[in-house]
Amino acid sequence: MEGVGGTSRGEFEDERGERGGDFGEGADDVGDDWGRVVSDTTAAERGDVAEWRAGEPVTPQQVLRLDGYTPGYLCLPEDNVYNINFSRFKIRDLGSGEVILDIRKHRPLEIQEVIELDPSRFIQYHFSPGFLTLKEIGATLEFTVGSRALNRFRLIERHFFRNLILKTFDFEIGFCIPHSRNTCEHIYCLPDLDPDTVAEMISHPFQTRSDSFYFVNNQLVMHHKAEYSFTGSERGDGAAGTSRPAAV
Repeated sequence: MEGVGGTSRGEFEDERGERGGDFGEGADDVGDDWGRVVSDTTAAERGDVAEWRAGEPVTPQQVLRLDGYTPGYLCLPEDNVYNINFSRFKIRDLGSGEVILDIRKHRPLEIQEVIELDPSRFIQYHFSPGFLTLKEIGATLEFTVGSRALNRFRLIERHFFRNLILKTFDFEIGFCIPHSRNTCEHIYCLPDLDPDTVAEMISHPFQTRSDSFYFVNNQLVMHHKAEYSFTGSERGDGAAGTSRPAAV
């Protein structure tokens, strides 16, 4: 059931309004070949995240080995020293082109040099049961970067239903210049689920969960969490997203 896959494409705009082309690409359905990517890591780097203590670094290899949804956060809001600030999140069905979800946040004209210690790193999504029949979706992220450049910006997502690993997505966004606005679309190849699992996921809202880990130069700088319901939209029009603060 578990797999690693997805692609990432995007562009950036610096503080002068000049635009750049693709700044990163991700693993494309690498599957069993993924071992070649991380084969140069040491045994210590591949240590179990269960042995992690507060203040110790968390590596990409550790989160890739997680066997369940984490009970807490593996970093603090102030670890986002690069002032990465998300302003929009949009999901579309690649098959039909339909926009399923579009969440926007106020985006100031000038990139602020203030690191936001935002406690709302948790979001609940409300989707219709039809979402589970989709094959591919595109998730567009818009974000700004502060005064420090991002090297090897990477997103790892781990999706679970209860203790079942549904799929792992690993996106290498790449390099982002300082004081830039960036747009990146991640392409998700959704897992094929058996009918019994689908029925259970629909019957048990918010027991489908995900951890999203954001790394810069293999250093964990952000950790976001999400829960999913597939019983229908709060608005009744196919899908909706709501968020609420969560304790760190």
